[in-house]
Amino acid sequence: MMQRHFRTTALAGAAAAFLSFGAATAASAEDIAGHDGLNATYWVQNAVEYKANAYALYQLAMVRLDQALADKSWTAALEQTGDYQSKPPAVILDIDETVLDNSPYQAWIVEKDKYYSSKTWGPFVETQTSRAIPGSLEFTKYAKSKGVKVIYVSNRKAPGEDATRANLKKFGYPVDEDTDVVLLRGEKEEWKSSNKTPRREAVVAEYRVLLQLGDNLGDFTDENVKGSPSERLETYKKYQAMWGKQWIMFANPTYGSWEGAAINNNWKASSSEKRAMKHAIMDEWEGPK
Repeated sequence: MMQRHFRTTALAGAAAAFLSFGAATAASAEDIAGHDGLNATYWVQNAVEYKANAYALYQLAMVRLDQALADKSWTAALEQTGDYQSKPPAVILDIDETVLDNSPYQAWIVEKDKYYSSKTWGPFVETQTSRAIPGSLEFTKYAKSKGVKVIYVSNRKAPGEDATRANLKKFGYPVDEDTDVVLLRGEKEEWKSSNKTPRREAVVAEYRVLLQLGDNLGDFTDENVKGSPSERLETYKKYQAMWGKQWIMFANPTYGSWEGAAINNNWKASSSEKRAMKHAIMDEWEGPK
């Protein structure tokens, strides 16, 4: 009898706590502004599905790395031509949302109802508080242990290189001191564009590129990065044999060239205009009959 009374009291207490939480949530919900990035940012920060996906892709990358080392004809760079078989091996990784997780910046954007700006992104980079993507540290260390040069090609801008290198080294990522392995946008005049082809060309001049890892189409090819959704789909199909083999793509629902394609790269459009453009190209079920 006492046990039953205890259970009843505990359940009543739990129910009261839940109702109290619900009331507090409802009372404060009106104060929270809607933002297109809420679900995506929450998913990246909290979903085990995201973490498992990233970790699994890096596990796959280790398998592919061993295959690439054993096959001297293997290259992951479209820019690589000629006699490259005897060149030392390297892997190219993007940084943001591939190696380092910047979801705290995205969360700040959501909470403050703002959007990306170089005026706020630069100061965030300087804080060196980006986090490690699951599996990325293990992979980069594994590559280094196999004698593979780890090279980071990122569209972070050159003034943020010291902070970027420090953020990577804080977690123990391989960052060479005798060779520049952190290739950022604007380090050289020919690298001032977000187009990564010139930097990949610089890498293939010295190395055989075994794998490329990134979260955006431009991390692998600059073909149709700013194209329409249908043009980008054709590029995906064109290189379909490389996905999951030479090219490892990570999920990033928070930002990317995919969004630019949806809004005709009109980043100055209002939030409602951007949403209207996205709605217009979605395939919609007709609904129940």
